[in-house]
Order: sequence, then structure tokens, then C-alpha cells
Amino acid sequence: MSSVRVRQPHTLSKSAAKDKLAGFEEMLKKYRVSLAWSGDKAAIKGIGVSGDVAVGDSAVDVEVKLGMLAKAAGIDAGRLQDSIAKRLKAAFEG
Repeated sequence: MSSVRVRQPHTLSKSAAKDKLAGFEEMLKKYRVSLAWSGDKAAIKGIGVSGDVAVGDSAVDVEVKLGMLAKAAGIDAGRLQDSIAKRLKAAFEG
């Protein structure tokens, strides 16, 4: 199982940072992936993927674990990491 990790720094409160993730969460739904929130952490749930999102005082950390189905579907870990980083940067800096 390969993992993708992305860290997005921020200078917001945790609740404001979590609000910034709404667009990211909507984008995930297009791929049948959801976030199950519990406080400042969320479990990533989807077919062939799992992981978590953690909203900290100065950064948001995203870790996605690619299962066998994701690999079989041709999901490239490097491209996925770049895509997540780009979307998080746009959410926090845009």
C-alpha cells in the first residue's frame, strides 16, 4: 500500500482552516470519497483509498493510503500528491 502525504501551512484558527476544506471535500465526492469528521480530524473513506485529514494550529495534514483497487485503477501516487497539494494551496491562498 502506498501513501501520499501533503502538508498545507496556514495562519488561521482551526475552525477557519476546517472551513477552507469544504471545497476540497466537495471535490472528493466526485470520486466517491468522503471525509468523516470527528473534531479536528477526519477519516478519508472510499473504494480503494483510506487515510486521514488533521487540522492543526499551523497546518493541515492529509494522508491518503492507496489500496490495491486504486493501484489497479491506475492511480499514480505522485500525480495524486501533486493534485492534492495544488487544491489545498488554492483553498488556503486563493
